[in-house]
Amino acid sequence: MNSADQVLARTYAGPSNPSRIGVESAVRAIEECADLALHEAGLERIVITAIGAGLAGTARPDMKERMSGALRKCFPGATVTIVTDLEAALAAADEGPAIVLVAGTGSAAVGRNAQNQMCRAGGYGRGISDQGSAFDIGRRAVAAAVQERAREGSDSPLGGQILAQLHCEEWQVVQHRAQTMPDEIFPPLFPVVAAAADAGDVTACELLRNAANDLASLVAEVADSLDLRGKEFALVKIGGTIGRSRFFDAQIDSALKELVPQAQMGKLRISPAEAAALGARGSDVS
Repeated sequence: MNSADQVLARTYAGPSNPSRIGVESAVRAIEECADLALHEAGLERIVITAIGAGLAGTARPDMKERMSGALRKCFPGATVTIVTDLEAALAAADEGPAIVLVAGTGSAAVGRNAQNQMCRAGGYGRGISDQGSAFDIGRRAVAAAVQERAREGSDSPLGGQILAQLHCEEWQVVQHRAQTMPDEIFPPLFPVVAAAADAGDVTACELLRNAANDLASLVAEVADSLDLRGKEFALVKIGGTIGRSRFFDAQIDSALKELVPQAQMGKLRISPAEAAALGARGSDVS
C-alpha cells in the first residue's frame, strides 16, 4: 500500500500465529509474504515506513511486544503496529454496529455497537475455546470414529476416510499423533467431514450441525454483551471453514437466523490485511 492508500500488491504465505507456531516461524512467514509483495510491486524493503499486522495469537501484551520487536529487526526504520486478527477483521467491516464471526482453525466472534464499545467471545485457544472450529470438528470426528470402531468392531465410512486422510491404519497411531501434534491432525480433517456431510453421512452432519450451533452461540454472546440482540447490525462470516460445505454453511445460517434474526448478513468492506495496513499508517479505516 502506498502513501495514497492504494494497494500495490496482494500475496499469501503460511500460518503466522506465534502462539501456535512460535515467534520465529511466524516472523518468517510474514517476511516471506512481505518480500513477495515487494517483489510484485518492484520495491525494496528500505522503502517500507510502516507495517500493520493483524495476527491471531497476539492478544497477550507480551506476545504482541515480542512480535513487534522481531518485525522491527526485520524492517529497520519502519513503525510496527500489531493488532489481533479479530481487531483487524472488525476494522474491515462496515461502519456502525457489526459482528464478525471467525470460523477457521480456531473460532471467535468480535463486535461493536453504536457507541463503539467492543466485545469478543472465544478465540482464546484450543484448550479453553475454539468451539465449532476446524480443530474442534476434527477432534470430535476422531472421537466419534474411535467410539464407532469400539462399538461395532469395524470402522464407519467416516472413520475409514479419516484414516485415509491421515495415512494411518491404526487408531492408536492417530491418538498418539493427536497428543503430540494436534494441529497437524485435527484441523486438516475438516474437508473430510465437510465432504461427508455434503454426501449425507449422518455422523458428519451431526458434527457440523453441533459446530454451527456453537459458532452461532459465540455471535449471540457478543450480541447480548453489546445489547444488539433484537436489533439490526451487520454480520460477517469469515475463515477457512466458510464456503467449504453447502451443508455447513446452511446450518450456520440457520442457527444464526434463530439466535440473531435481525442481523444483516454481508461481507467485509475491505480485507483485514488492508485494515491493518491503514491502521499502521494512521489512516481512517471507517
